[in-house]
Amino acid sequence: MAAVQRMLNLAFPIIQAPMAGVQDSALAIAVSNAGGLGSLPCAMLSSEALHIELSKLRSATDKPFNVNFFCHRSPVPDPAADAQWRELLLPYYQELGQDADAIPSGPGRLPFSDEAADTLAAFRPAVVSFHFGLPSADLLARVRSWGSRIFSSATTLEEALWLEEQGVDAVIAQGVEAGGHRGMFLNDDLTTQVGTFALLPQLKQALRVPVIAAGGIATPEGVRAALALGADAVQVGTAYLLCHEATTSAVHRQALKSVQARHTAITNLFTGRPARGIVNRIMQELGPINQLAPAFPLATSAIAPLRAKAESRNSGDFSPLWAGQNTQGCREVSAAEITRWLAGD
Repeated sequence: MAAVQRMLNLAFPIIQAPMAGVQDSALAIAVSNAGGLGSLPCAMLSSEALHIELSKLRSATDKPFNVNFFCHRSPVPDPAADAQWRELLLPYYQELGQDADAIPSGPGRLPFSDEAADTLAAFRPAVVSFHFGLPSADLLARVRSWGSRIFSSATTLEEALWLEEQGVDAVIAQGVEAGGHRGMFLNDDLTTQVGTFALLPQLKQALRVPVIAAGGIATPEGVRAALALGADAVQVGTAYLLCHEATTSAVHRQALKSVQARHTAITNLFTGRPARGIVNRIMQELGPINQLAPAFPLATSAIAPLRAKAESRNSGDFSPLWAGQNTQGCREVSAAEITRWLAGD
Protein backbone atom coordinates (compact mmCIF):
# COMPACT_ATOMS: atom_id res chain seq x y z
CA MET A 1 0.00 0.00 0.00
CA ALA A 2 1.37 3.41 -1.00
CA ALA A 3 2.42 5.83 1.76
CA VAL A 4 -0.32 8.40 1.18
CA GLN A 5 -2.89 5.62 1.04
CA ARG A 6 -1.77 4.44 4.48
CA MET A 7 -1.55 7.98 5.87
CA LEU A 8 -5.19 8.72 5.02
CA ASN A 9 -6.62 5.18 5.05
CA LEU A 10 -7.73 5.38 1.41
CA ALA A 11 -8.92 2.45 -0.64
CA PHE A 12 -7.00 3.77 -3.67
CA PRO A 13 -3.90 5.99 -4.08
CA ILE A 14 -5.97 8.37 -6.23
CA ILE A 15 -6.35 12.07 -5.42
CA GLN A 16 -8.81 14.15 -7.43
CA ALA A 17 -7.13 17.45 -8.28
CA PRO A 18 -8.92 20.54 -6.96
CA MET A 19 -10.23 22.42 -10.01
CA ALA A 20 -11.72 25.86 -9.36
CA GLY A 21 -14.44 26.86 -11.79
CA VAL A 22 -15.37 23.35 -12.92
CA GLN A 23 -16.44 21.67 -9.68
CA ASP A 24 -17.98 22.05 -6.26
CA SER A 25 -18.36 19.67 -3.32
CA ALA A 26 -20.35 17.13 -5.37
CA LEU A 27 -17.25 15.94 -7.23
CA ALA A 28 -15.16 15.73 -4.06
CA ILE A 29 -17.89 13.77 -2.29
CA ALA A 30 -18.19 11.27 -5.14
CA VAL A 31 -14.44 10.63 -5.30
CA SER A 32 -14.03 10.27 -1.53
CA ASN A 33 -16.98 7.89 -1.29
CA ALA A 34 -15.48 5.84 -4.14
CA GLY A 35 -12.24 5.31 -2.19
CA GLY A 36 -10.03 8.13 -3.47
CA LEU A 37 -9.32 11.53 -1.94
CA GLY A 38 -11.83 14.09 -3.13
CA SER A 39 -10.70 17.70 -3.21
CA LEU A 40 -12.54 21.01 -2.89
CA PRO A 41 -10.99 24.12 -4.52
CA CYS A 42 -11.49 27.04 -2.13
CA ALA A 43 -9.62 30.03 -3.59
CA MET A 44 -12.77 31.44 -5.22
CA LEU A 45 -15.10 30.83 -2.28
CA SER A 46 -16.27 33.42 0.23
CA SER A 47 -16.32 32.37 3.89
CA GLU A 48 -20.06 31.78 3.65
CA ALA A 49 -19.74 29.69 0.47
CA LEU A 50 -16.84 27.74 2.00
CA HIS A 51 -18.94 26.91 5.06
CA ILE A 52 -21.80 25.71 2.85
CA GLU A 53 -19.57 23.47 0.75
CA LEU A 54 -17.81 22.02 3.79
CA SER A 55 -21.16 21.32 5.42
CA LYS A 56 -22.23 19.43 2.31
CA LEU A 57 -19.03 17.39 2.40
CA ARG A 58 -19.39 16.53 6.07
CA SER A 59 -23.04 15.49 5.66
CA ALA A 60 -22.44 13.34 2.56
CA THR A 61 -19.22 11.47 3.39
CA ASP A 62 -17.38 10.14 6.41
CA LYS A 63 -14.28 9.60 4.26
CA PRO A 64 -11.19 11.87 4.18
CA PHE A 65 -11.25 14.87 1.87
CA ASN A 66 -8.87 17.65 0.86
CA VAL A 67 -9.47 21.40 0.80
CA ASN A 68 -7.18 23.46 -1.41
CA PHE A 69 -6.11 27.09 -1.14
CA PHE A 70 -3.84 29.49 -3.02
CA CYS A 71 -0.95 31.22 -1.25
CA HIS A 72 -0.18 34.09 -3.60
CA ARG A 73 0.54 37.61 -2.41
CA SER A 74 -2.19 39.98 -3.47
CA PRO A 75 -0.59 42.46 -5.90
CA VAL A 76 -0.76 46.23 -5.67
CA PRO A 77 -2.99 47.46 -8.52
CA ASP A 78 -1.11 49.30 -11.26
CA PRO A 79 -3.49 51.70 -13.08
CA ALA A 80 -1.06 52.26 -15.96
CA ALA A 81 -0.59 48.54 -16.57
CA ASP A 82 -4.32 47.96 -16.26
CA ALA A 83 -4.99 50.66 -18.85
CA GLN A 84 -2.58 49.00 -21.28
CA TRP A 85 -4.29 45.66 -20.77
CA ARG A 86 -7.73 47.12 -21.39
CA GLU A 87 -6.47 48.90 -24.50
CA LEU A 88 -5.18 45.58 -25.84
CA LEU A 89 -8.61 44.00 -25.27
CA LEU A 90 -10.60 46.96 -26.61
CA PRO A 91 -11.09 45.56 -30.16
CA TYR A 92 -12.70 42.45 -28.66
CA TYR A 93 -15.04 44.57 -26.54
CA GLN A 94 -16.06 46.49 -29.63
CA GLU A 95 -16.56 43.30 -31.65
CA LEU A 96 -18.82 41.80 -28.98
CA GLY A 97 -20.68 45.03 -28.27
CA GLN A 98 -19.41 45.27 -24.71
CA ASP A 99 -18.72 48.47 -22.74
CA ALA A 100 -15.00 48.60 -21.98
CA ASP A 101 -15.60 51.36 -19.42
CA ALA A 102 -17.81 49.09 -17.35
CA ILE A 103 -15.22 46.40 -16.69
CA PRO A 104 -15.71 45.17 -13.11
CA SER A 105 -12.85 45.06 -10.65
CA GLY A 106 -12.18 42.49 -7.98
CA PRO A 107 -9.54 40.14 -6.63
CA GLY A 108 -10.87 37.05 -8.46
CA ARG A 109 -9.00 34.65 -6.18
CA LEU A 110 -8.05 35.06 -2.54
CA PRO A 111 -5.03 33.65 -0.67
CA PHE A 112 -5.44 31.53 2.45
CA SER A 113 -6.22 33.74 5.43
CA ASP A 114 -7.18 33.78 9.10
CA GLU A 115 -10.79 34.18 7.99
CA ALA A 116 -10.60 30.99 5.93
CA ALA A 117 -8.90 29.21 8.82
CA ASP A 118 -11.69 30.31 11.15
CA THR A 119 -14.20 28.59 8.86
CA LEU A 120 -12.08 25.44 8.49
CA ALA A 121 -11.49 24.99 12.21
CA ALA A 122 -14.93 23.50 12.85
CA PHE A 123 -14.50 20.90 10.10
CA ARG A 124 -10.90 19.72 10.63
CA PRO A 125 -10.42 18.31 7.12
CA ALA A 126 -8.06 15.37 6.71
CA VAL A 127 -5.90 17.32 4.24
CA VAL A 128 -5.36 21.02 3.63
CA SER A 129 -3.35 21.55 0.46
CA PHE A 130 -1.75 24.66 -0.97
CA HIS A 131 -0.74 26.04 -4.37
CA PHE A 132 1.97 28.67 -4.92
CA GLY A 133 3.93 27.75 -1.81
CA LEU A 134 2.65 27.92 1.75
CA PRO A 135 0.90 30.45 4.00
CA SER A 136 2.55 32.02 7.04
CA ALA A 137 3.97 29.90 9.85
CA ASP A 138 1.15 31.03 12.13
CA LEU A 139 -1.50 29.84 9.68
CA LEU A 140 0.30 26.54 9.17
CA ALA A 141 0.40 26.04 12.93
CA ARG A 142 -3.37 26.54 13.08
CA VAL A 143 -3.90 23.90 10.39
CA ARG A 144 -1.60 21.44 12.16
CA SER A 145 -3.44 22.02 15.46
CA TRP A 146 -6.56 20.38 13.98
CA GLY A 147 -4.63 17.27 13.00
CA SER A 148 -4.93 18.06 9.29
CA ARG A 149 -2.19 16.87 6.96
CA ILE A 150 -0.49 19.57 4.88
CA PHE A 151 0.26 19.01 1.18
CA SER A 152 1.65 21.52 -1.31
CA SER A 153 2.67 21.58 -4.98
CA ALA A 154 6.22 21.77 -6.28
CA THR A 155 7.23 22.17 -9.91
CA THR A 156 10.99 21.91 -9.34
CA LEU A 157 13.34 20.08 -6.96
CA GLU A 158 14.22 23.40 -5.31
CA GLU A 159 10.57 24.08 -4.50
CA ALA A 160 10.11 20.56 -3.16
CA LEU A 161 13.12 20.85 -0.86
CA TRP A 162 11.82 24.18 0.45
CA LEU A 163 8.41 22.66 1.16
CA GLU A 164 9.99 19.75 3.01
CA GLU A 165 11.98 22.20 5.15
CA GLN A 166 8.71 23.87 6.14
CA GLY A 167 7.36 20.55 7.40
CA VAL A 168 4.76 19.53 4.83
CA ASP A 169 3.40 15.99 5.08
CA ALA A 170 3.60 15.32 1.33
CA VAL A 171 4.76 17.11 -1.82
CA ILE A 172 2.73 17.13 -5.04
CA ALA A 173 5.15 16.85 -7.97
CA GLN A 174 3.33 18.91 -10.61
CA GLY A 175 4.69 18.12 -14.05
CA VAL A 176 4.45 20.59 -16.89
CA GLU A 177 1.74 18.45 -18.53
CA ALA A 178 -0.77 19.35 -15.81
CA GLY A 179 -3.84 21.44 -16.59
CA GLY A 180 -4.69 24.63 -14.74
CA HIS A 181 -2.32 26.88 -12.82
CA ARG A 182 1.34 26.05 -12.49
CA GLY A 183 2.20 25.80 -8.80
CA MET A 184 5.59 27.49 -9.27
CA PHE A 185 6.51 29.92 -6.50
CA LEU A 186 10.28 30.34 -6.09
CA ASN A 187 10.59 32.06 -9.47
CA ASP A 188 8.54 32.68 -12.61
CA ASP A 189 10.97 31.17 -15.14
CA LEU A 190 8.93 28.80 -17.32
CA THR A 191 12.11 27.14 -18.61
CA THR A 192 12.45 25.45 -15.19
CA GLN A 193 9.25 23.49 -15.73
CA VAL A 194 9.71 19.78 -16.54
CA GLY A 195 7.53 16.75 -17.17
CA THR A 196 6.04 14.60 -14.44
CA PHE A 197 8.18 11.57 -15.15
CA ALA A 198 11.33 13.71 -15.11
CA LEU A 199 10.38 15.53 -11.91
CA LEU A 200 9.07 12.56 -9.92
CA PRO A 201 12.36 10.55 -9.73
CA GLN A 202 14.27 13.69 -8.70
CA LEU A 203 11.92 14.31 -5.81
CA LYS A 204 11.81 10.67 -4.73
CA GLN A 205 15.59 10.56 -4.57
CA ALA A 206 15.94 13.79 -2.60
CA LEU A 207 12.95 13.92 -0.25
CA ARG A 208 12.03 12.02 2.90
CA VAL A 209 8.31 12.88 2.74
CA PRO A 210 5.85 11.14 0.36
CA VAL A 211 5.64 12.42 -3.20
CA ILE A 212 2.39 12.61 -5.18
CA ALA A 213 2.68 12.58 -8.99
CA ALA A 214 0.50 15.03 -10.93
CA GLY A 215 0.33 15.99 -14.58
CA GLY A 216 -0.52 13.93 -17.67
CA ILE A 217 -1.85 11.00 -15.62
CA ALA A 218 -5.28 10.19 -17.05
CA THR A 219 -5.50 6.41 -17.47
CA PRO A 220 -4.87 3.27 -15.36
CA GLU A 221 -1.65 2.76 -17.32
CA GLY A 222 -0.47 6.23 -16.33
CA VAL A 223 -1.29 5.53 -12.69
CA ARG A 224 0.69 2.29 -12.77
CA ALA A 225 3.64 4.03 -14.43
CA ALA A 226 3.74 6.76 -11.79
CA LEU A 227 3.53 4.23 -8.95
CA ALA A 228 6.28 2.16 -10.60
CA LEU A 229 8.51 5.24 -10.56
CA GLY A 230 7.96 5.55 -6.83
CA ALA A 231 4.98 7.87 -6.52
CA ASP A 232 3.19 7.50 -3.18
CA ALA A 233 -0.10 8.50 -4.84
CA VAL A 234 -1.24 10.21 -8.02
CA GLN A 235 -3.29 13.38 -8.45
CA VAL A 236 -5.64 13.43 -11.44
CA GLY A 237 -7.68 16.37 -12.69
CA THR A 238 -8.36 16.42 -16.43
CA ALA A 239 -9.87 12.92 -16.50
CA TYR A 240 -12.70 14.16 -14.24
CA LEU A 241 -13.69 17.17 -16.36
CA LEU A 242 -16.47 15.43 -18.27
CA CYS A 243 -17.86 13.39 -15.41
CA HIS A 244 -21.46 13.83 -14.28
CA GLU A 245 -20.58 15.59 -11.02
CA ALA A 246 -18.31 18.21 -12.60
CA THR A 247 -19.71 21.69 -13.25
CA THR A 248 -17.63 22.10 -16.43
CA SER A 249 -19.38 24.54 -18.79
CA ALA A 250 -20.97 23.48 -22.07
CA VAL A 251 -18.31 25.21 -24.21
CA HIS A 252 -15.55 23.68 -22.10
CA ARG A 253 -17.05 20.21 -22.45
CA GLN A 254 -17.42 20.73 -26.19
CA ALA A 255 -13.74 21.66 -26.50
CA LEU A 256 -12.63 18.66 -24.43
CA LYS A 257 -14.52 16.31 -26.76
CA SER A 258 -13.09 17.87 -29.92
CA VAL A 259 -9.74 17.71 -31.71
CA GLN A 260 -9.10 21.15 -30.22
CA ALA A 261 -8.15 19.41 -26.97
CA ARG A 262 -5.04 17.97 -28.61
CA HIS A 263 -3.43 21.41 -28.46
CA THR A 264 -2.88 22.93 -25.04
CA ALA A 265 -0.49 25.66 -23.95
CA ILE A 266 0.61 27.49 -20.83
CA THR A 267 -0.96 30.95 -20.79
CA ASN A 268 -1.19 33.98 -18.50
CA LEU A 269 -4.02 35.70 -20.37
CA PHE A 270 -6.90 34.64 -18.16
CA THR A 271 -5.54 35.30 -14.67
CA GLY A 272 -2.05 36.79 -15.00
CA ARG A 273 -0.33 33.60 -13.89
CA PRO A 274 0.88 30.67 -16.04
CA ALA A 275 -1.79 27.98 -16.43
CA ARG A 276 -2.37 25.26 -19.03
CA GLY A 277 -5.51 25.25 -21.15
CA ILE A 278 -6.82 24.33 -24.57
CA VAL A 279 -5.62 26.82 -27.18
CA ASN A 280 -8.44 29.10 -28.33
CA ARG A 281 -8.81 32.27 -30.34
CA ILE A 282 -7.52 34.80 -27.82
CA MET A 283 -4.47 32.65 -27.03
CA GLN A 284 -3.70 32.41 -30.75
CA GLU A 285 -4.13 36.11 -31.41
CA LEU A 286 -2.44 37.61 -28.33
CA GLY A 287 0.03 34.79 -27.75
CA PRO A 288 -0.33 32.38 -24.83
CA ILE A 289 2.06 34.47 -22.71
CA ASN A 290 1.57 38.22 -23.02
CA GLN A 291 3.68 40.69 -21.05
CA LEU A 292 0.76 43.13 -20.79
CA ALA A 293 -1.35 40.76 -18.69
CA PRO A 294 -1.67 42.23 -15.17
CA ALA A 295 -0.31 40.39 -12.15
CA PHE A 296 -2.31 37.45 -10.82
CA PRO A 297 -5.22 37.53 -10.29
CA LEU A 298 -5.92 41.01 -11.67
CA ALA A 299 -6.07 39.93 -15.32
CA THR A 300 -9.31 38.06 -14.68
CA SER A 301 -11.76 40.97 -14.43
CA ALA A 302 -11.17 42.39 -17.91
CA ILE A 303 -11.48 38.97 -19.59
CA ALA A 304 -14.67 38.01 -17.73
CA PRO A 305 -17.19 40.09 -19.76
CA LEU A 306 -15.72 38.82 -23.03
CA ARG A 307 -15.95 35.25 -21.78
CA ALA A 308 -19.56 35.66 -20.66
CA LYS A 309 -20.70 37.23 -23.94
CA ALA A 310 -18.90 34.65 -26.09
CA GLU A 311 -20.19 31.71 -24.03
CA SER A 312 -23.74 33.04 -24.44
CA ARG A 313 -23.11 32.50 -28.15
CA ASN A 314 -21.75 28.98 -27.51
CA SER A 315 -18.17 30.11 -28.13
CA GLY A 316 -15.12 29.39 -26.00
CA ASP A 317 -12.97 32.00 -27.79
CA PHE A 318 -12.34 33.91 -24.54
CA SER A 319 -12.77 31.14 -21.97
CA PRO A 320 -10.04 29.53 -19.85
CA LEU A 321 -10.49 25.98 -21.13
CA TRP A 322 -8.23 24.43 -18.50
CA ALA A 323 -6.96 20.98 -19.42
CA GLY A 324 -3.80 18.95 -19.21
CA GLN A 325 -1.89 17.59 -22.18
CA ASN A 326 -3.55 14.19 -21.83
CA THR A 327 -7.34 14.21 -22.26
CA GLN A 328 -7.44 10.49 -23.06
CA GLY A 329 -9.24 9.66 -19.82
CA CYS A 330 -12.09 12.17 -20.20
CA ARG A 331 -15.39 10.29 -20.18
CA GLU A 332 -19.00 11.22 -19.52
CA VAL A 333 -19.51 8.83 -16.63
CA SER A 334 -19.72 9.14 -12.86
CA ALA A 335 -16.72 10.28 -10.83
CA ALA A 336 -16.90 7.02 -8.91
CA GLU A 337 -16.52 5.04 -12.12
CA ILE A 338 -13.54 7.14 -13.18
CA THR A 339 -11.90 6.69 -9.77
CA ARG A 340 -12.30 2.92 -9.79
CA TRP A 341 -11.17 2.74 -13.42
CA LEU A 342 -8.01 4.73 -12.68
CA ALA A 343 -7.26 2.44 -9.75
CA GLY A 344 -7.58 -0.60 -12.00
CA ASP A 345 -11.02 -1.54 -10.64
